[in-house]
Amino acid sequence: MSSGYNVAVVGATGAVGIEMIQTLEKRNFPVKNLRLFASERSVGKKLRFRDAEVPVELLTADVFRGIDFALFSAGATRSKEFAPAAVRAGCVVIDNSSAFRLEPDVPLVVPEVNAEDARHHKGLIANPNCSTAIMLVAVYPLHRVNPVRRIVVSTYQAASGAGAKAMAELEEQTAKLLRGETNLRAEALPQRIAFNLFPHVDVFLDNGYTKEEMKFVHEARKIMHHPTLKITATCVRVPVYRAHSEAINIEFERPISAAEARTILEKAPGVKVVDDPANKKYPMPIDASGQYDCLVGRIRQDISRDDGRGLDLFVSGDQLLKGAALNAVQIAELLI
Repeated sequence: MSSGYNVAVVGATGAVGIEMIQTLEKRNFPVKNLRLFASERSVGKKLRFRDAEVPVELLTADVFRGIDFALFSAGATRSKEFAPAAVRAGCVVIDNSSAFRLEPDVPLVVPEVNAEDARHHKGLIANPNCSTAIMLVAVYPLHRVNPVRRIVVSTYQAASGAGAKAMAELEEQTAKLLRGETNLRAEALPQRIAFNLFPHVDVFLDNGYTKEEMKFVHEARKIMHHPTLKITATCVRVPVYRAHSEAINIEFERPISAAEARTILEKAPGVKVVDDPANKKYPMPIDASGQYDCLVGRIRQDISRDDGRGLDLFVSGDQLLKGAALNAVQIAELLI
């Protein structure tokens, strides 16, 4: 076998797990041996990697010996159950769930923002929430030049954020409605998603925000090393297949022009500026789907302010890639 790393994907048959496998291949990550793990109902399935069919194995606590990197995307419960065993076996775990993100000794990493944090891991590195990662790819380059004081963000989150079952539910409901059927089931999502949207992503908390909205607050502060950052979010599920979009209003310490922001973002890693409204060019989820870069546009001065310290912009990013699988593989790349 060629030299390289032994890599495991945990939750391999889910929407993010499949993207992880494809991203390892597309980015030519030096995989010596790939092992795929999932729950009992997926055991025996085979998934293609390079020119081979790789069988899905049962996830247990003793499968991680000899594995260098384990990319986890099996949900917080399974991460809490199995990630510690992987770390004890000498494996570096890159976890896509919310299980460890806010643990003080676990780095929470977006490589374009805080790559150095990844090097201080103790066997476990957390991937941020997809919406947070997409926002920070756009906001952080500006923050480096002119510190951000406050962010107001409204999201337009695709079905993919709730997993493969939600994506299937969007398809099924849309097809039924177009056939004139009304017997729609909402099981993966809390409301009908076809031809609808709803301000309900994750569970509601006592403060009136959802857990998803509070992830913006806690995760952005940790990743940016900015504990005093003021941030408020409203998260909305929309009938889009994949790729999240966000309308972001930013307050800076000093005045900043739209032209200055555009120049900064054109040089920023992971960003593609799409900002030509006169020719109907602006970020859209159909264009962001399948792309590694986050699309940023509608960059303009906030006219509600007299001090020039506000900007508005619109971002679209692939939730399954930059929001999950790509970010995880990029973290592994940092460590090699």
